[in-house]
Amino acid sequence: MNLAKVLGRVVASRKEESLEGLKLLMLGAAGPDGKLTGATVVAVDAVGAGEGEFVLYASGSSARQTVATEGKPVDAVIMAIVDSWDIDGEDRYRKGDD
Repeated sequence: MNLAKVLGRVVASRKEESLEGLKLLMLGAAGPDGKLTGATVVAVDAVGAGEGEFVLYASGSSARQTVATEGKPVDAVIMAIVDSWDIDGEDRYRKGDD
């Protein structure tokens, strides 16, 4: 799993038929401090994430193991919206505090 922040939505009016109805989001990879690393990825949203939220996403063959993406040609899927994280007992992020 990887940590990322939702940067925005990707719209593709023409795509592989099995991708119809799936929401695509642009993600910015994030480090443990929540700062963006500069890397980006487009992922299928399986959980209803929104712009500005931190999410966990899977890539590679793991991305095709959700109900929304099973058997579909995807390489990244959002499978969790992050509520908080801490490191060594210190809060680093708490949803709503940002």
